[in-house]
Amino acid sequence: MADASGREEFLKSLTHDSQIIKLFDLMPGIAFYVKDTDGRFVALNQKTCEYCGVAQEADALGKTDYDFFPSSNADSYRADDFSVMQSGQPILNRIETEPQQADSGRLVVTTKIPLRNHEGKVIGIVGFSRLVDRLSGRAGTADDFAKTIDYLKKKFNEHLSTSELAEMAGMSISQFERRFRRAFSSSPRQYLLRLRVDAASRLLTFTTRPIAQISKECGFHDHAHFTRSFKKMMNMTPLNFRKRQKGE
Repeated sequence: MADASGREEFLKSLTHDSQIIKLFDLMPGIAFYVKDTDGRFVALNQKTCEYCGVAQEADALGKTDYDFFPSSNADSYRADDFSVMQSGQPILNRIETEPQQADSGRLVVTTKIPLRNHEGKVIGIVGFSRLVDRLSGRAGTADDFAKTIDYLKKKFNEHLSTSELAEMAGMSISQFERRFRRAFSSSPRQYLLRLRVDAASRLLTFTTRPIAQISKECGFHDHAHFTRSFKKMMNMTPLNFRKRQKGE
């Protein structure tokens, strides 16, 4: 079994013809892409080409999400990309609607990871996404929540009751909670909390708004609740997170 030095020597011996990236074309349903710090595509597989509406990778290289998606979608993708690059913290297994110009009503699980050079400097991101129903093991289970997920993403900072969400999905409360957890390995409340913390992270990074104001804007009951929830998910307080982003 090769050790770490053997692995490094092996990887250095590979040709520079993107042969590893091309492997992602052989994975059905997996969208893979790499973007630089300006949000421009520098690599993407066939599934991502389909989402962008182009025939081949060369047609998307050097372009951004704004060249392929509605501005509201592109704004969201861009904010997430820059949040990952600025913070150095990945977005792991986020559930969101499928990135198509015509809403398909389907859901994907998305991961974005900061990409670093030899000096450890962030030079872009690597992203992956795949259809949720391929992961759930129950055809249609996740797609039943497409409308609910989209609603949660738009209204995450408002008071949302489980009964309201269950009614939207056409289920009883117990059925809604059970099927949501089975599809996403998370309760509806936990998923909502993650949306709020993600939004707060972006505001802490890209604005100078007071933390108390951010807490309110993102739907937290009070500053104490915000701090507890943020620290539980991010392993640091909102204040320490902001200081880290500012290099203090």
